[in-house]
Amino acid sequence: QVQLEQSGGGLVQAGGSLRLSCAVSDRTFSRYTMGWFRQDPGKEREFVAGISWTTISTFYADSVRGRFTISRDNAKNTVTLQMNNLKPEDTAVYYCAATPSIYSRDPAAYSFWGQGTQVTVSS
Repeated sequence: QVQLEQSGGGLVQAGGSLRLSCAVSDRTFSRYTMGWFRQDPGKEREFVAGISWTTISTFYADSVRGRFTISRDNAKNTVTLQMNNLKPEDTAVYYCAATPSIYSRDPAAYSFWGQGTQVTVSS
């Protein structure tokens, strides 16, 4: 069973930065595409950023492109989301996820999920 353990998040003022990390307990971590999603209460989970297993390809939601950066370290089985210039509308619970698919923005394609971490951006 693949387990994803998230860390980071918290409360920050608008314009500030936060860093989310996700550690994956699986020897085949390097074969998964990794993604970050977020969800507000009462809303659907939405795609934020993804990175292919090769680390060559990254993809972002339009709302975060240029502000967020996803990266991974296959030697350490970790994926990170660096969030800069945060806005109040970025407030949500953030989830990391893993999929054997090459590329997907669809939450349904992701097989394994972290526990979620709250990010709150005050205005």
